[in-house]
Amino acid sequence: MSQKLIIKEVIVVEGRDDTAAVLRAVDAATIETHGFGITRATWKRLEEAYRMRGLIVLTDPDHAGEEIRKKISLRFPDAGQAFIARSKATAGSDIGVENASPQDIREALSKVSFSLTEKRAEFTEADLAATTRSEERRVGKECRS
Repeated sequence: MSQKLIIKEVIVVEGRDDTAAVLRAVDAATIETHGFGITRATWKRLEEAYRMRGLIVLTDPDHAGEEIRKKISLRFPDAGQAFIARSKATAGSDIGVENASPQDIREALSKVSFSLTEKRAEFTEADLAATTRSEERRVGKECRS
């Protein structure tokens, strides 16, 4: 049996059935919005998760899901965005993440798109360039120049 994919970020879903579907597919923490009326306590949990682990938004592919996604994305612009096609999330007349197969959920999460709002420069070109006596510092020898 293959091991479940472990997701570092917290996945934001609409309800408990969505959480159950996500947990069948991957090993991850979720936060449920319980629809449009996201409570102050839920916003606080989302803020903490965003700062500590990052968020991935995985809402239903319907109007309500898109509205919830917009609300969350306005507050957390760097949150990852996962999408499941409506055709893969429909059972009869019910549309939701809970109807997607584990494989479809894993596929959606594997294609997560991130929208970074600021450029990060951890290294400059000068930091990466070889400098005088760099070989000596790396291997503890005198340079052969």
